[in-house]
Amino acid sequence: MAEEKNAITIEKTEVITIDNNLKLPLLPLKDVVIFPHIVVSLFVGRKSSINAVMQSLGANKEIFLVTQKNSKDDKIDFSKLYKVGIVAKILQMMRMPDGSVKILAEGQYRAKISKFIKSKKKDEFDMVDIEKLAKFNEKSLVTKANYRAILNNFNKLTKLSEKIPNDMSKILIDLDDYERFANIVISNLDFTVKERQKLLESNTIKSIFAKLLPKITNELELLEAENKINKNVRKQMDDNQREYYLNEKLKSIKKELGAIDDENDIDEIRAEIKQAKMSSEAKTKALEELKKLERMSPSSSEYAVIQTYIEELCKLPWSKKSKINSNLPKAIKILNDDHCGLEKVKERIIEHLAVQKRGGNNQANILCLVGPPGVGKTSLGKSIAASLNRKYIRMALGGVRDEAEIRGHRRTYIGAIPGSIITKIQKIGVNNPLFLLDEIDKMSGDFRGDPASALLEVLDPEQNNSFVDHYLEVEYDLSNIMFVATANSLDMPEALLDRMEIIHLEGYTEDEKLEIAKKHLIQKQLNANGLDKDEITIEDSAIIDIIRYHTREAGVRGLTRDIDKICRKVVTKILLKDGKKWTINAVNLSDYLGIKKHRFGLIEKYSQIGEVTGLAWTSVGGDILTIEATKYKGKGVLNYTGNLKEVMAESIKVAKSVVLSKSESLKIDDDFNSKLDLHIHVPDGSTPKDGPSAGAAMTTAMVSVLTGRKVRADLAMTGEITLRGEITPIGGLKEKLLAALRSGIKTVLIPFDNDRELSEIPDNIKGNLEIIKVKWIEEVLEIALEK
Repeated sequence: MAEEKNAITIEKTEVITIDNNLKLPLLPLKDVVIFPHIVVSLFVGRKSSINAVMQSLGANKEIFLVTQKNSKDDKIDFSKLYKVGIVAKILQMMRMPDGSVKILAEGQYRAKISKFIKSKKKDEFDMVDIEKLAKFNEKSLVTKANYRAILNNFNKLTKLSEKIPNDMSKILIDLDDYERFANIVISNLDFTVKERQKLLESNTIKSIFAKLLPKITNELELLEAENKINKNVRKQMDDNQREYYLNEKLKSIKKELGAIDDENDIDEIRAEIKQAKMSSEAKTKALEELKKLERMSPSSSEYAVIQTYIEELCKLPWSKKSKINSNLPKAIKILNDDHCGLEKVKERIIEHLAVQKRGGNNQANILCLVGPPGVGKTSLGKSIAASLNRKYIRMALGGVRDEAEIRGHRRTYIGAIPGSIITKIQKIGVNNPLFLLDEIDKMSGDFRGDPASALLEVLDPEQNNSFVDHYLEVEYDLSNIMFVATANSLDMPEALLDRMEIIHLEGYTEDEKLEIAKKHLIQKQLNANGLDKDEITIEDSAIIDIIRYHTREAGVRGLTRDIDKICRKVVTKILLKDGKKWTINAVNLSDYLGIKKHRFGLIEKYSQIGEVTGLAWTSVGGDILTIEATKYKGKGVLNYTGNLKEVMAESIKVAKSVVLSKSESLKIDDDFNSKLDLHIHVPDGSTPKDGPSAGAAMTTAMVSVLTGRKVRADLAMTGEITLRGEITPIGGLKEKLLAALRSGIKTVLIPFDNDRELSEIPDNIKGNLEIIKVKWIEEVLEIALEK
């Protein structure tokens, strides 16, 4: 051997006489425990340890090996060593190029330190007095049984493990010495340093076997499990190789038959699948379809179908996301710059962003913006996306009747494609956009299915993480998407409403419309019509007159159209060289928009008998509702006209019962119900009207006509009435107050229980109206009827 050639013969100089049984040089070991009868190779680097080796070789070649408690310690004292170690004989030594030495040592017997003799010189070795520990070789029945079990398991372990030499089992069978047997087994098993030291310090062979048996059993079970796994892996590899061989052979056959070589296409599709980073389910599905594709002729009609399906799977953004904005001040600025008013909506968006920033939760609630046309629901969706730094998708649901628009068509149909949700996500390229479901209340169902029901899963945060499109047939996670829906009314299935957080957008006030026109609408129409700012000036007075006399709406669409009309006329005049600078104000507005379409001010200039101004809520905002009553000779018949629906007709009957029950206190003839007929009419007969909130107004109109007292022209009212004459709360208060303000009403009567909603009404509405809260019909009549 090479090691034998490099062996060094040590000259016997400066020999210290050592008692062979009591005093030996000390060699501390790091991270290793040596056992008797075991030959080990050790690298010695410390100068003191090298000197100890040299001393040992110069004497009787015996040295005491003991393990350090902490391998990082370089300065050794008695407290840093274990007490039990091994007396070893150095068989061979070699010097290494770096100055260290390598020794080959054989453990002789166990010994215990009885005295530690610290060296006084630097780099000098320490000495120890040792006490030899007795050998143990008891052979009780329990010990013999453990010996057989350990030997049996070790034989199995030798066959399975590559680390243990194959002839080790033969050596152990021939051993009659239990201590030597145990030492060999321990040396071939993975024990920690502490575990090995405890085994070395054990006093009986019984205790050593008790620790060896569970350890070797555990090692055997682990190796058997590993071998089973490796066997399965090898089998899988063999199957893959077989499949590869057959596929290559199939390609060769196709080439011989003149078939199109689609090898490049298959490789490209496989690369796309790998790059798509799909979910495990989708990847498995895609690879299954790819296998079918490989076995199929490209001329087959099914080939294109499968290829398209895999491509649709790969197009989806499985893991690509936009970085969500966490800058709250920036988000607030974007929302305020894009939209005037709408404070509730902005507050809700900022709350969402704050929670997302603080909690790190990407799952977003589904918001539904409900309000009349033209108030900015759709444009608000864009602003929300910009403020959150989400990409923006809009899906128009108006008129959608087919469920497949949402869930897609199954691949069994010719020309099948994924649903609009999956298609739009593919197009946008990220899995966390803002998805606007526009006009969600305009969907309807027919024989092709109910799209509203198909949206139930999409809009449920607890379910949409496993959305399955009929075309894809695998789960796709929609929970990172922020869904925002818009609607004009809440006329939707209850289950769909339950999944969304409803945020109401009421109409704009006159001041808000003026601000919107100045900040957004005028500049937008100037750009659309090719006008510069120095060519046209639209004064505030003109905008206010447009709002008051030419539009009567909750939003600003009509205002936008009128500004566009003005711009078109100015462009025409400029091209006809009829001046360069144009100023539009209240005086010359009629030259551009024609005569006024509405009256701003009192509905009637003078108070009338039997004519009451009510307030109504519609899907396009609040509106005034004129209610007329008249009497004539008859037999107590109650007539009503004006395209009134069931609930409003019932309110009229309730109103008459209230008048009959209170006729004495109201000073109405008791027999009017047998001598007079009453007729209630609500003008604008082409428009259907329904709802209970005109009950107080109906009653007031009847009392006015029966008592001959006029109703105040500057007053409007709203409120449902009970048979006892109590005025109960109504909905749409802000829209109704806005309608009153637009119509020039000065005083509004509202139910007492609607008082809690007044805190949410803007001050510029409340400041221009006298709002009186009433509880009973007597209070209404006292205020509304002139003396």
